[in-house]
Amino acid sequence: MRVIVAGGAGFIGAHLCRALLRAGHEVWCVDNLSTGRYANIAELEGVAGFHFVAHDVLQPLALSAEAVFHLASPASPRGYLCRPVETLRVNSEGTYQLLELARAQGARFLLASTSEVYGDPQEHPQREDYWGYVNPVGLRACYDEGKRYAEALTMAYVRHHGLDARIVRIFNTYGPYSDPGDGRLVPSFITQALRGEPITVYGTGEQTRSLCYVSDLVEGLLRAMFGEAARGEVINLGNPEEHPVRLYAERIRALCGSRSPIVHVAAALGDDPQRRRPDISKAMRLLDWRPRVGLDEGLMQTIAYFRQELARAGSVIQRG
Repeated sequence: MRVIVAGGAGFIGAHLCRALLRAGHEVWCVDNLSTGRYANIAELEGVAGFHFVAHDVLQPLALSAEAVFHLASPASPRGYLCRPVETLRVNSEGTYQLLELARAQGARFLLASTSEVYGDPQEHPQREDYWGYVNPVGLRACYDEGKRYAEALTMAYVRHHGLDARIVRIFNTYGPYSDPGDGRLVPSFITQALRGEPITVYGTGEQTRSLCYVSDLVEGLLRAMFGEAARGEVINLGNPEEHPVRLYAERIRALCGSRSPIVHVAAALGDDPQRRRPDISKAMRLLDWRPRVGLDEGLMQTIAYFRQELARAGSVIQRG
C-alpha cells in the first residue's frame, strides 16, 4: 500500500515509517523538519520503498496514497510554545490539506490527536466521550485547541464526505528517537541523569503521568488505520499504568546508575494537567490492543539510545 506519513521525521513518525516498511508498504515520509529531525530517518534513505519529501503540509501535496497518517505538528510544550502560530496553522490548514488529499484519492486517513484535548481533566481516567477541561486562551491553547479543531474538521469530513477516517488520542509516549532537548519528562530526566546534572522535577512531583513505550503506540496506530472497526471512531492510545512524576525521576536515576540529585522547581507552564491516565477499554474492544512493554524494559531501551546519542555528541556521561 502507498502510505503518506506527514510528520514522519518526528519521534513517533520515525518509528511508524520503520514499522510500515517492515510490513511491506511503500512509505512517503513528509516533513518540513521544523521539529522533526532528519537524523531520525537518515538511515532509511536508500531503503527500498522509502521516500523522504521535504514539504510543509500547509501547502497542497502532489502525492498519491491509499493511506494518510497525519502526525505533522509540534508535540512537546517546548516545541509548540516556540511556534504557537505554526502549531495552530498545521492543525487547521495542514489538516484541511491532508483531508482534501485523502478525499480526492479515496484514501484512509488517521489523525494523530492528543490527550491534551482533555486539558486538566476533571474526569479520571479519561474516556473518549469526555469533552475535556481546556483553557481556550492559555499558553497551551495553541496545541490543545489546534488539535480539538483538527478533530472537529476530521469528523466533518467523515459525516459530510463519507471519508474513511479515524482519530487517535495519543497519551504520553517515550522511547528512542525522541529529541533530548524537547523538554519532555523522559528525555529530560535521562539526559540529566546520564550527565550527572540535577534532575529537575516541576512542582511537587505528585502530579501523575502514564507512559507508553513507542513500539506499543505504533502498533496501536497501525491497528487503528488498517482495522475496519476504527472507521469514524475516536480512540485513546496510551498506557493506563499511572505513577507520580517523582517516581519516574527516581526510577530513571536508578536505571542510569546516576548520582544526580532530584531537585524541585516551580512549574514553568500554566494549565499543567495534574492527572493523566487513559481509559483504553475502547482500544481493547475495537483494536484488540493493549500495551505490552513494561516500564523498566522500555526505559532501559530508551536509556541505551540516549547514552549512545550523548556519547556521539561528545557529552560527558556519568557512570554509576
